[in-house]
Amino acid sequence: MKSGQGNWQRIVAVVVVVVGLMMAGTIPVAQAANVIPRNENAYGNSYGEWSARWVQWLLSIPAATNPAADLTGAHCGEGQAGPVWFLAGTFGGSATRDCTVPAGKALFLPIIVTMWGAGVFDCEPTVPGVLCNLAALRGIAAASVDSVTLEASIDHKRLKDLTGHRVQAPAYTITYPADNVYGLPAGIYAPNVADGYWIMIPPLSAGKHSIHFKGEITGGVFAGFVVEVTYHLTIEP
Repeated sequence: MKSGQGNWQRIVAVVVVVVGLMMAGTIPVAQAANVIPRNENAYGNSYGEWSARWVQWLLSIPAATNPAADLTGAHCGEGQAGPVWFLAGTFGGSATRDCTVPAGKALFLPIIVTMWGAGVFDCEPTVPGVLCNLAALRGIAAASVDSVTLEASIDHKRLKDLTGHRVQAPAYTITYPADNVYGLPAGIYAPNVADGYWIMIPPLSAGKHSIHFKGEITGGVFAGFVVEVTYHLTIEP
């Protein structure tokens, strides 16, 4: 199942945060900056469940203020609620963002994720006459990110084994507002799936922090796609 449109929008990839020079050396993910292991339930949800919530959050925000389309970080606080603060990637290309995060918030963000389904031009109603087959959607979502290169650092410490942070979201609904990023009629679209690589970080100490992510899809329908973004984070005291 291959969409004829909207491909650039379904890739919400790579948040990159760089402040100063990145220190040399590589350390395991589980030891770096207290990254929460992928197989743990954090703040009431699994990584997969949080990934579905992240996509629902992002696509619920109109295009004019959507954090993934924001080049400066001015809209990083849009729609944020609860104990986990979502950081957006982009729909392609690069961005440098300054973002202030309230104290006590965990951070959840994608390195690379692709989205497929009823709300992103793969089956009805966005592709009339093509029935949504959840198993087929899951298969093509997985194939789209089977071949990637990933790199990341948190507070200048490089992470490894990032492929171990891959999850596929459970099937979810998308509720589009008017003036959404896809230009679709406002409403509810289902089913949808997402597959990709994610990081969750427990609340950081007050002050300045840096997180760096970069990824490239090296095979499949999105081969050659690269996104790079820079965040400068300030955690409120």
